[in-house]
Amino acid sequence: MKRKCIISVIAALLLCRPLQAVRDSLTVVFWNLENFFDYTDGGTGPSDTEFSASGDRRWTEGRYWKKCHGVAKTLMWIADRYGGLPDVMGVAEVENRRIMQSVTKGTLLRKYDYAQVHRDSPDPRGIDVALIYRKDVFDKVSEKVFPVTEDTGGNPMKTRDILYVCLRLKEGGHQEDGHQEGGGKGVYHFLVNHHPSKYGGAEASGPKREAAMRTMLSVCDSLAAEGSGCIICMGDFNDTPDGEAFYAVEGRLANLAEPFAEKGRGTIRFAGKWEMIDMFLTDGATGENAVMDICFPDFLSVKDGPHSGLKPLRTYTGPRYAGGISDHLPIVLKIPL
Repeated sequence: MKRKCIISVIAALLLCRPLQAVRDSLTVVFWNLENFFDYTDGGTGPSDTEFSASGDRRWTEGRYWKKCHGVAKTLMWIADRYGGLPDVMGVAEVENRRIMQSVTKGTLLRKYDYAQVHRDSPDPRGIDVALIYRKDVFDKVSEKVFPVTEDTGGNPMKTRDILYVCLRLKEGGHQEDGHQEGGGKGVYHFLVNHHPSKYGGAEASGPKREAAMRTMLSVCDSLAAEGSGCIICMGDFNDTPDGEAFYAVEGRLANLAEPFAEKGRGTIRFAGKWEMIDMFLTDGATGENAVMDICFPDFLSVKDGPHSGLKPLRTYTGPRYAGGISDHLPIVLKIPL
């Protein structure tokens, strides 16, 4: 009986191989990880001091690793729900590369050979965007950051850089009728964004978000002029799809988050109402067949206090440690090949 069980398991694994070799879609995720600081970092900025074991937030090694494992658990949930682990994930509000290494090498994700792409930005809080991708699926072609140094009025500003990463599907990782644009079959262009917040007021901060949007669109226009397709912009845009900065997107990129916003859905919840500020924007050909969704597993939720319904379980509620991962929900994009 034991031998029969072993043979059955081996047979099942062999049968699965062709299904794994011929993939029919890519899974892309974006997630703002809410002040994910490195507990070992000895930086001198106010946020570094606050998010340390001796700081006001009491950001300890245990709490750090709980968050790392929570991110990994969520990606496993996504794998079960959407048919595979993320092939690419963009993130916001991480302090350094070590955080992404901890998530991908110090949790269950270590089995899946993720690579990390991160660059330090001039953001005053010390938070950046980053990207991870599966090395068994993609080869990295190039990476670059695009800084946003002044608003549309010419006033200097410091904010997160826009991270650009070009990836190519490994040979055999796509079907024969795969994408041809942008330097060859299976080439994808990812831009990870975290645009300036509405701190100081929506109107006063608007020129900052517009400047970030213009920078992103300039990169997209350059790629399009070179004949590149498969452009995926993802990020926390700190505004809803009807914000003024998005007027420039019309006719140039498809905003796959618009239908969710129109239905009152979103990725953050404030005063009992959802707001859609985390989005995927793609070139028309890619967005035509791609499908976006908002991920909201039970373990990421908590009752929304005096309001009806649920909201994301944050890492901190004010100064109090709440034990969650983020005040944002992750979003997922399925791209057919």
